[in-house]
Amino acid sequence: MSITWVGTILIIENSLSELELLSNYLENKGYKIITATTAREALEIALEEKPDAIVTDVVMPGMSGFELCQFLKNHPIYQKVPMVICSVKNQSIQHFWARKQGADACINKPYTPEELLSAIQSVEV
Repeated sequence: MSITWVGTILIIENSLSELELLSNYLENKGYKIITATTAREALEIALEEKPDAIVTDVVMPGMSGFELCQFLKNHPIYQKVPMVICSVKNQSIQHFWARKQGADACINKPYTPEELLSAIQSVEV
């Protein structure tokens, strides 16, 4: 029997239905979930809550998931926090750019909750 890592995950997604689906799924897997619908809101929450992992959409109003990732990965407190970027574009350049910004994993939309869980578990420290 494998031991599952349990911690706090910050999910940033501007689609409320997708946010709710992912939150419920990951909560049922034992994670504490905090959510944001914009990158700017996520920054405020991340500074307060100090999540164990972050999952972010790329396309959001104001600041993109790439910009959020780069900002957090340049901050000493968040350099080691695993980040998963979710992209609607299934192109290798998106994955390359995500890694260049400091993302630990990049998955393509649409994805299943199981695929997201797998990506999170692959980057957990």
